[in-house]
Amino acid sequence: QVQLVESGGGLVQAGGSLRLSCAASGTFFSINDMAWYRQAPGKQRELVADITRHGSTRYADSVKGRFTISRDNAKNAVYLQMNILKPEDTARYYCTANVIAAGDLRMSDRWGQGTQVTVSS
Repeated sequence: QVQLVESGGGLVQAGGSLRLSCAASGTFFSINDMAWYRQAPGKQRELVADITRHGSTRYADSVKGRFTISRDNAKNAVYLQMNILKPEDTARYYCTANVIAAGDLRMSDRWGQGTQVTVSS
């Protein structure tokens, strides 16, 4: 079984920063793309940023210039540095990874349980 565990969420004032971390554990062959999504109450889950194994990144327009996604392939980890946080960034943030299974090499998307980020005005 593959597990993704997020950490780093919390309460911060507007203009502040947080760094989210997510690490994959278990038995698998490799990880392709990794990403961060978020979901605010009453809203659909949305892509915040994603990163390929080789480091290519994409960002939602709403976070460009403020958030930075990175990964450490040796640690099977992905990070999200969030700066200049705004109240509208308040949401539960989820890590996801496209995992290649050991043995049959099947790909599947795995999700973490999420970590809450709350930005006060």
